[in-house]
Amino acid sequence: MRTLLIVDGANVVGSVPDGWWRDRHGAAERLRDRLVAVADEGIEAHAGPLDVVLVVEGRARGVESVPGVRVAAAPGSGDDLIVELAAGAEGPCVVVTADRELRRRVAEHGARCVGPRTVRAP
Repeated sequence: MRTLLIVDGANVVGSVPDGWWRDRHGAAERLRDRLVAVADEGIEAHAGPLDVVLVVEGRARGVESVPGVRVAAAPGSGDDLIVELAAGAEGPCVVVTADRELRRRVAEHGARCVGPRTVRAP
């Protein structure tokens, strides 16, 4: 069974002050494109291929899915959608976020958490 990797798009994009606030949609697209390789190669302790879901919200809504990365636009809180996805995971689930409260919430559903550096380009 493939590992489900859920990426907190706002948190990962916001983890590096590279001007993302000027173009949130473009920043989310760049992250999505980097995640294609992650989906194929996997992350530490979880070999690829992975099922990757990038959760976006706010001005990043409208980013399209690409082969290997499904983009889920949160109608409200991105954190709530991430918790919902983690709760519904049928196998191993890893959430990428540095948000402490979100980490606590998804851990209640058995998800493992890793930080943004796990999926950011070096």
